[in-house]
This record gives sequence, structure tokens and C-alpha cells, in this order.
Amino acid sequence: MNALAQLGMVSELPSNNQTVAIAESCEDERKDYFVERDGEKFAGTHLLVDLWEATNLDDPAKIDATLCEAAVAAGATILHSHFHHFSPNGGVSGVVVLAESHISIHTWPERNFAAVDIFMCGDCDPHLSIPVMQRLFQAGRVLVDEQRRGRVSV
Repeated sequence: MNALAQLGMVSELPSNNQTVAIAESCEDERKDYFVERDGEKFAGTHLLVDLWEATNLDDPAKIDATLCEAAVAAGATILHSHFHHFSPNGGVSGVVVLAESHISIHTWPERNFAAVDIFMCGDCDPHLSIPVMQRLFQAGRVLVDEQRRGRVSV
């Protein structure tokens, strides 16, 4: 974490993006960001997306812009993003940190493959991120595995 802090990528103070003004008399009424859907209550939806036969896997700036656009399309709030370009193969690893969780990616241009991890809580719909990413990556095959994280027994 110190290395990230030295690069100015980690804030010393917590973000106030989700700060809600709460009257002293109603502090027990804080917002619960868990989701209720199909009779279940859970923390959020976690998608594991495999993009095969994909293109444009070696440009960190384009990938950053696309994943940020994908986050906004899903209804998420972007806090920060960071991407790293590997050599000699040109792969990219990165993350868009969201108030609602994250989108991360690891690419293998030499295999025309990208592994994307999308986790969002609250009112966001991570499925809306996939068409935005597909515009850049033009994947021949898109495999999606969905998990509901933090299930609560009702």
C-alpha cells in the first residue's frame, strides 16, 4: 500500500462518495446497500466474464476508458482506476474501484483472451457493463458466470 500511496493512488482519508447526511436523532436508519431480488437478500452481484477471440487487449488507455464507461452504464460511481501494461506480450491488468465495489481485468493478447471480474452492490446492474466492453473487445465468445455474494438467510 505504501508504494501506491507514494504514487498518489491511495488516499490517506476514506472517500466521502457514499457519505449520507444523517440527523443525530435517526442514526439507526442508515442505508443498507444489500440487494433484495427474487426473494433473496445479498451484498451484490459478482460476474466473472471470459472474453475469447477478443481484440484490443493491449492498450491500457482504451481499456481504462471502456471499463469506466462500462461502470457508468451499470449505474456505478467511479472512485479511481489504475492500469498496468506488461511487456513484452503487451497484456494489461487493471481495476476500476467503485463506490459499489470494482471492475478488474487481466488480458492475454497472445491468446486473444481477457478475464474480467465485475462486482457491484446496491442498485447497479453489472450485466449492463458487458455490451460496453464488447464494443471494444469484439469477443467471438463471451462466457459469464454469476454469483450472488453475501447471501442472507431470510
